[in-house]
Amino acid sequence: MTEFNVKKLLSQLTVDEKISLLAAVDYWHTTPIERLDIPSLRVSDGPNGVRGTKEISWEASKAACFPNGTALASTFDTDLLFKAGALMALEAKHKSAQIILGPTTNIQRGPLGGRGFESYSEDPYLSGIASSSVVNGIQKNGVGATIKHFCCNDMEDDRFAYDVQVSQRALREIYLEPFRLAVKYSDPLLFMTAYNSVNGQHACANKHLLDEILFKEWKSKAVVISDWYGSSHIVEGIKNGEDIEFPGPARFRTKELVKHLLFCKAEASDGTVFTEYDIDVRVEKILKLVKYFVDFNGSTKFSRTEDDKNNTPETSAFLRHLAAESVVLLKNENNFLPLKTTDDIVVIGPNAKASNASGGGSASMASYYIVTPYEGISNAVGRNDVPYIKGCDNHKSLSNLFEQCTNTLKPDVKGVSFKAYIGEQLGADGEEPFIQEVVETSFTRKFDFDNDKLDKDKRFHALFEGEFIPEESGEYDFGCVVWGTALLYVDDKLVVNQRDNQEKGSAFFSSGTTERIGKINLEAGKPYSIKVVYASAVFSTVSSMIGYGGIQVGVNKAIDVTSEIERSAKIASQHDKVILVVGLTGEIESEGYDRADMALPRATNELIRAVLKSNPNTVIVNQSGCPVEMPWIQDASAVVQAYYGGNELGNAIADVVFGKVNPSGKLTVTWPIRNEDNPAFFNFESHMGRVIYGEDIWVGYKYYEKKQQKVLFPFGYGLSYTTFDVSGLKVSVSEEDDSISVSATVKNTGSVDGKEVVQVYVGRTSKSVVPRVVKELKGFTKVALKAGESKDVNVHISLKDSTSYFNEYRDQWHLEAGDYAVYVGTSSDETNLTETFTVETEKYWSGL
Repeated sequence: MTEFNVKKLLSQLTVDEKISLLAAVDYWHTTPIERLDIPSLRVSDGPNGVRGTKEISWEASKAACFPNGTALASTFDTDLLFKAGALMALEAKHKSAQIILGPTTNIQRGPLGGRGFESYSEDPYLSGIASSSVVNGIQKNGVGATIKHFCCNDMEDDRFAYDVQVSQRALREIYLEPFRLAVKYSDPLLFMTAYNSVNGQHACANKHLLDEILFKEWKSKAVVISDWYGSSHIVEGIKNGEDIEFPGPARFRTKELVKHLLFCKAEASDGTVFTEYDIDVRVEKILKLVKYFVDFNGSTKFSRTEDDKNNTPETSAFLRHLAAESVVLLKNENNFLPLKTTDDIVVIGPNAKASNASGGGSASMASYYIVTPYEGISNAVGRNDVPYIKGCDNHKSLSNLFEQCTNTLKPDVKGVSFKAYIGEQLGADGEEPFIQEVVETSFTRKFDFDNDKLDKDKRFHALFEGEFIPEESGEYDFGCVVWGTALLYVDDKLVVNQRDNQEKGSAFFSSGTTERIGKINLEAGKPYSIKVVYASAVFSTVSSMIGYGGIQVGVNKAIDVTSEIERSAKIASQHDKVILVVGLTGEIESEGYDRADMALPRATNELIRAVLKSNPNTVIVNQSGCPVEMPWIQDASAVVQAYYGGNELGNAIADVVFGKVNPSGKLTVTWPIRNEDNPAFFNFESHMGRVIYGEDIWVGYKYYEKKQQKVLFPFGYGLSYTTFDVSGLKVSVSEEDDSISVSATVKNTGSVDGKEVVQVYVGRTSKSVVPRVVKELKGFTKVALKAGESKDVNVHISLKDSTSYFNEYRDQWHLEAGDYAVYVGTSSDETNLTETFTVETEKYWSGL
C-alpha cells in the first residue's frame, strides 16, 4: 500500500505548487504534483451516464446512457436507484474516472427549465432521497459522486450572471433541502457550485452557502469544485470554500494572480485578509480527496485507459428494466392497453424512429447503441416491416446528415471524413492534415479539441467530406448551425453559408449561430457529394465564449405539413391500432437555454388530433423530460410518458405498451394544464440580471393544492394495468426518538401482477405562526404484489424533518408543538387515508 501522508505532503508543497492544486490541469483532471507523487484525479460527466474524457466523436469511448433524471426518480424505487448508481460506478471504472459529475439535485421550479430533465423532481424530499440513493450506489463502489449545482441553478436564461432573490425560508425548505438530505443520507464526496448568484453573491464564492451552511452547519467534508468556467471571485472563492476551479488550466487562480493577491494582503468583502493559510485549508481538503482514491487504488498510479467493454448483456438488461420501471401510464380508458403483439398496428410520429436517448448539453453522449421506439416495437412483434409514417417534423434545427453519409476513409463506417489543417487552403498548398478521422455524428462539439500544432487561440480549418444518397426524390432542406464558420456544399454547389453575416443563436451554450437552411432538389438513389468547409471558434463573428468550436448539420426531405398529416390520418384509419410516438428532443430540452413554452413542437398537436379523429384506437407515447401541454387529452384513449429512456428506450416502451412490463412509474412533477398555471410563470426569466423567486415556498403541488388549481396530472400520479387498495393506516410517533412510523396494508385487487408506490405526506393542522403548505411528501415505499396478494408496508421518517418549517427570526428550523396529520395514498391528489397526531414539545434545531 502506497503511503500518502496528507500533513507531510502539505508541509512539503511550495506556494506555487499549492496554488496549482487550486485549479484543474485540463478539462477533466485535477493538477498532479509529480515531484511529490501526487497524482491527478479524473472526473467525467455526468447525469445520464459516464461518457469519459473526450467529446470529440472519433476519440470518445461509447458508454451506457441511463434514463434522464425525471425518469430515474419516477421509479420511486430507492433500491433500484442504488443499483443504477452502482452501474454508473462500474461505467466510471471503464473510463478510468475516479469521480462522476452527478447527480443533478436542483429543483424543477417550473416546466420550462432547460436542464429540468436532468433534475429529479419539484419536491425536495424526493429529490434528496433519489440523489442520496444514486450517490450511495456510486460511492459504495469506489467512485466519488459530485452533487450539483449548489444551488438555485433552476433555469438557463442568463445562467452565468443572474442573481436569485429568494427568502431564507424558501431557500432552506425548497432549494437547499435536497442537498441537506443527500449529505444526511449519503455524504457526497464532492459538491459542484452553480453559475448563478444567490442573494447577491455568486454561488462559487457564497460564504452563506458554503462556509456557514455546507461546512459548519451540515459538517460536510466535501471537496467543492466550480462548474465549468463558473469560477470568478478569487479571494472570496478560496476563503469561503471553493476548492478547485474547473476546467484547467487556471484562468482566475493563476500563480501570478494569486501570489499577487497574497503579496498585497488583499481583503475579502467581509474585511478579512487573504493569507497562505486560506490556501492551505483548500489544499488539505484536495489532498484528502486524492488520498481517498489512492488508498482505494492501492497506488498513486491510476489507469488512463477508456473502453466500452461494459457493453454487456447484463448492462443492457438492467438499462431496459430501469427504463421500463420509469415509464408512467397517464391514461388508459377501457383498458385499451396493453396491446397484443398480434394486433394490426401502424406506427406514426417524428419520435418513433428518432434516437432520443437523453436531453442535451452535458447529458449528451456517445451511447453504446440506441434502440429507437420503432425498433423496440418491431422487436416486440417479431417483424421489421411494421407500417410507419413520420407525420410531421419536430426538430428545432436539422441534424442527421453525417449519419447517412459514406466516406472513402473508412468505407465500412457511416459518417464523413474529417481533415484538419492550420491553413485555410485545406491542403491545396501541400499542407498535410494534422488530424484525419471519420465523424459519425452531425452534432460535433470541440470543447476539448486540442493538438500540439494549434496556437493559444486554437486556430484551424477543416474539411468534412462524404456521400449522401437520398431514398426519395424531391426537395430537401440542408441546415447548418456553427460555432465558428461553415460553408456547406452539395455537389460543389454552395447551399448554406454560415461564414458571412452571421446571426447569434442559442446553440453551443449560446455561442453558435442561428440555423440557416438551403433548399435543393435531389433524385432518389443518386449519390451526391457533401462538403463542409469549417473554421474554428476564433473565426466566429458572434461568439465570445471560450472554446474551440462546434457544428451541427442536417438534412430533411421537405414535406407539406397539411398533406403529410392528411396522409397519416388516412393510413391510421386503415389499421386496427395506432402507436403514435411524439415529444421533445435533446435539442429542445438542453443545457444552455430554456424552453419558450410547454407546447409540443411544430405541427405535433395537429398530427395527434388528426390521427385520434381518424382512429380513436391510438396510444400516444410522449418523450420529454418535463411537462408538455396536451390540449387533445380528452380525446385520447391511452397516453404513456416515456421520458428519455437511454440505450434501451425503444425496448422499454414496447415492454410497457405490449404488457411485458406492468407500468409502475409515478410523476415527479405536477403537470399543469397550461404553462400560465405554474407558480413560477411570472418569474422564470432573468430581468436585468435578477430572478425573483416570487412563488416562495409554493413550488409544484404545494402551490396547486393551496390554490386548489386544477392540473392535468398531479404529482406522484401514475396508473397500472391492475388496481390496488391501501387500507389499515396506523401511525406511531416518538418525540424522544425523532420518529414517525407509518404502516398500512396494500392489496392488488386486479388480475395482473404489479407494483404500487405508497406515498406518505405530512401536514400541520393547527394554526401556525407562518403560512404552511397543505401537505408535503415525507416518505414512500414501492411494493410488488401478485394478483390478489396483500402486503403490510412500513415507512419510518424523521419527526423533525417532516414537521418543521424554517424560522427566519431564529435562523433555525422550528418544530412547533400542536396538531399534525399523516396522509397516505398513491399520489398527492389521492391521499384517502388520514391519521392525526400531536407534538407536545416545541423544538428549534439546526444541521442534519
